[in-house]
Amino acid sequence: MLVLWCPDWPAVAAVAAAGSVLTQPAAVFHANRVVACTAVARARNIRRGMRRREAESQCPDLSVFGVDEARDARFFEAVASAVEELVVGLEVVRPGLLAVPVAGAAGYFGGEPRLAEKLVDQVAAAAGVECQVGVAEGLFAATLAARQGALVEPGRSAEFLAPLPVTELDQPDAERADLVGLLVRLGLRTLGAFAELGERDVAARFGRAGVLAHRLARGLSDRPPLRRSPPPELSLAESFDPVLARVDVAAFMAKKLGARFHAALADRGLACTRLGIYATTENGEQLGRVWRCAEPLTPQGVADRVRWQFEGWLKAAPGERPTAGVARLRLEPEETVEGRSLQLGLWRGSDPGAGPGEDEELAAERAGRAFVRVQGLLGPEGVVTPLLDGGRDPASRVRLIPWGDPREPTGPPDATWPARLPSPSPATVLEQPLPVQVIDEQGRPVGLTARKRLTAPPSGLCVAGGPPRPITGWAGPWPVTSGRRSTGPQQARLQLLLAAGENEAPEAVLVLCSGTENPVWTVEGSYD
Repeated sequence: MLVLWCPDWPAVAAVAAAGSVLTQPAAVFHANRVVACTAVARARNIRRGMRRREAESQCPDLSVFGVDEARDARFFEAVASAVEELVVGLEVVRPGLLAVPVAGAAGYFGGEPRLAEKLVDQVAAAAGVECQVGVAEGLFAATLAARQGALVEPGRSAEFLAPLPVTELDQPDAERADLVGLLVRLGLRTLGAFAELGERDVAARFGRAGVLAHRLARGLSDRPPLRRSPPPELSLAESFDPVLARVDVAAFMAKKLGARFHAALADRGLACTRLGIYATTENGEQLGRVWRCAEPLTPQGVADRVRWQFEGWLKAAPGERPTAGVARLRLEPEETVEGRSLQLGLWRGSDPGAGPGEDEELAAERAGRAFVRVQGLLGPEGVVTPLLDGGRDPASRVRLIPWGDPREPTGPPDATWPARLPSPSPATVLEQPLPVQVIDEQGRPVGLTARKRLTAPPSGLCVAGGPPRPITGWAGPWPVTSGRRSTGPQQARLQLLLAAGENEAPEAVLVLCSGTENPVWTVEGSYD
């Protein structure tokens, strides 16, 4: 297998999307840590995992970008199209990495070195980016060969892998980090040392994840070569009227198609590991791409790849994009494996004494299908899930994410935010704050001083001019700040404990005071 790798692709795509140039240092950050950077930034001591503050201190003119998988896939389509002009059978592993079968193409171009040279020149000329090519047996070995620009001779993949550090097993599956850490602590620091262990011993000690990693370390494929042939009826085709000409509409349709496609495979106990996406435009143009996946695809995984592919097709450069919208889409399971994660639990029934209830993964899958159906009726915003995010006030700390969209916080929720409200957080946050009045023992309005202190201890709370409700306890005030020099009115929050009233139980509320003269009070939330 031949693997073509574009180094630092997330950073390269981010620079291209911004219309900048690669001669300027740039880095992509996730959760305030570097996940990719350009070669120029690396020369200025920027490294993966570095915190943003440290990176900007090392390189003050560093261009900062966020993670955007759709952007990466959209710009990688130009690379895939350039490669497809020379070879057939292309499979996109992920944006920045693609694989092709090497035998036929190498024979046509006069050998593997000549083919690698042609591909590097073709990508540079057509897409304007640098790439490296590697050839080896299996996707894992070929990927590592591409990082070194090596062409491994047939039958010598295990020899090529043996001296490499065992930490390479994190590629492309970062979820093996715990396994890799355990291997290092056991003294197995190279792939060769791990490969020398017996397969039975590995299975007994490390389980399925260890067996898979052991196959990779020995230069074998991540899956056995004998696979089931997908039945033709598992293909999913859908026609669109009106045609799909916008990425947001295509992304919404991809969620429904992904759920249906995955459900059809799950009913047969199968899961897809190579997904073919084929489209026909209104003018009869034929588009197609195959995505290879390290793990069986979930409904969201199918939807993501369809969305990324539409990004690449519909937002390509003028002259390369389709001349009309997509009228028909077909999803083809090019390769399937046994759906181990789809196996039902052993115990069934509602009797608590009979054993565990319904399998959690199956229940989550069924709920996901129901959510997608509701979105089909109400739109993407019809089903949302809450996400605890970073912030200083209760309203900004909770974001509602449409079902199926990435649940990524914009800031670390546990970070030490200046002027952050202390725990506990209010159980209910009002969408529209309730105007109230807070008075002292003499019935005078309570306000704030210039130092954000209360002018008097609060004694009662009035709603809509009604009788005051006694305040039996309070905490605060906590000044409100945006983290920058503010020119607005002074603000502070308090927690108030209200006494029980007629037909009313004791209640704790969160209130906000704004202004030093003629203060304005509002209730922002309540505590259980």
